[in-house]
Amino acid sequence: MTDMQRRASDSDISMARELAGHSSDIKHLQGDMDKMITDMEEVKKTLQEISRTLSEARGGWHVFMIVGGLGASLGGVISWLIDYFKH
Repeated sequence: MTDMQRRASDSDISMARELAGHSSDIKHLQGDMDKMITDMEEVKKTLQEISRTLSEARGGWHVFMIVGGLGASLGGVISWLIDYFKH
């Protein structure tokens, strides 16, 4: 084997090692991306649950305010009636 062939062979080996390293890095990056995608799906589901809970709470708050308003109005009418018939 001549010196030039040895240098070409060393260069090929070096390139093969470098490509193997890149391949390993790409596999790790792909694994990380897959985990991020899974995590993002979980975050989306959690946000949907939070949004649904807030919507239900908002509806419950409206009912509470209506009942409170009706109770206050009824209390005002009863108070007025008592005051009206007393005098």
